[in-house]
Amino acid sequence: MKRILVARTDRVGDVVMITPMIRELRRHFPDCYLAALTNNRSAAVLQHNPHLDAVITDDMRSESFWPVVKSIRSHHFTDALLAWPAERAAYQLFLAGIPRRTGVGHKIYEMITFMRSVNRNYNPPRHEADYCMDLARSMGIVTDNLTPEMFLTEEEHQWGRDYMVRRGADKSTRIIVHTGCRNSSANWSEKKYAALIRGILDQDTDRRVRIFLTAPEMTRNFLDTMQAWNDVRITNVLDRLELPEKERLPNDAEQKESLRYLIKIIAACDVVIASSTGPMHLASALGVKTISIFCHRPTNCVQRWGALGPNAVNLEVSAEHCDAHCGLIKETCVFEDGIAVADVLRHIGI
Repeated sequence: MKRILVARTDRVGDVVMITPMIRELRRHFPDCYLAALTNNRSAAVLQHNPHLDAVITDDMRSESFWPVVKSIRSHHFTDALLAWPAERAAYQLFLAGIPRRTGVGHKIYEMITFMRSVNRNYNPPRHEADYCMDLARSMGIVTDNLTPEMFLTEEEHQWGRDYMVRRGADKSTRIIVHTGCRNSSANWSEKKYAALIRGILDQDTDRRVRIFLTAPEMTRNFLDTMQAWNDVRITNVLDRLELPEKERLPNDAEQKESLRYLIKIIAACDVVIASSTGPMHLASALGVKTISIFCHRPTNCVQRWGALGPNAVNLEVSAEHCDAHCGLIKETCVFEDGIAVADVLRHIGI
């Protein structure tokens, strides 16, 4: 019986990209033992995934290297698929004694560890989920189904519904505006996001919209602007004081620090507006409508990182704007003016 380990230890949105591969591996090898290796923060993406028998986590500290090797070895894997070049993970898979290991690219550490390789051809670019799927294809799987997926328990869904009731948003159109990206992609300024939020509120003449702010990177100036508007339709979900003590769920403060908390909030919303960042990919995997803004550069474009699924709206800066304003080698990115607030408002459907 095959015992397969899928490894991806980078960011949240990147780990979402291996969920189609995990599903297709399970479909093709229904009786296999299938597990994933990821970092301890991104593991929440794979929680409750019915296709997985186990999730192994690595907190990426130097002292954790050998305990993770020992943990991997205990599962007696026959095959490992390393979905992104990661030197630490490559050595862990090798030292864990997995006989068949396949990665991407031709890194020196992959050669040293005798890892097979699937080549990534970036010209023209394909979607990151498609590149990940190439590893499954190397095991004989034939598929073009790249739809990502995540799973919540009924208790988690109920938590989300209860949260919206407490916020008076259970009968509202619930919109997440995620202003941050942790420098992973081009993004609007907070000033432009504020203009978008103002536009949403102005269009909401029936006052049936609720806006939820979810980015940890929000500055004090931005939050002060939101507070100065004194509009009950805006909620900062990271605000520890947003609920009276008596209304908080058990361990509510701890939950707010976890990725799973954000996932439950996203699942209870109708629309997520964001740049190319993890929460956008989480929403896509949860089947929530996404309105996402993208740079035109090949490494950041919709073709490479766009939200997937039937509820995705991907807006990309035009080639003409990029060529006219961003320079020949794109050393600067004039992203701010490439997509208008009106372009996003048009797709919300208030």
